[in-house]
Amino acid sequence: MNKLQQLVKESWTEVTENVTWPKFSELQASSTLVLVASLIFALVVGMIDFLFKSGLEYFYQ
Repeated sequence: MNKLQQLVKESWTEVTENVTWPKFSELQASSTLVLVASLIFALVVGMIDFLFKSGLEYFYQ
């Protein structure tokens, strides 16, 4: 067996037998958390951008 075949076989064994996969409910909770955090981050960045834009427009008028 060459090295590539051995690597693929060992990798498949690792993924199918040794990895502990999360439950679907855990994945849903994590995805929800990431979505909420991303939305909050986007709102904060948007507000900062708006404040900078308004401040610079006021400064240059």
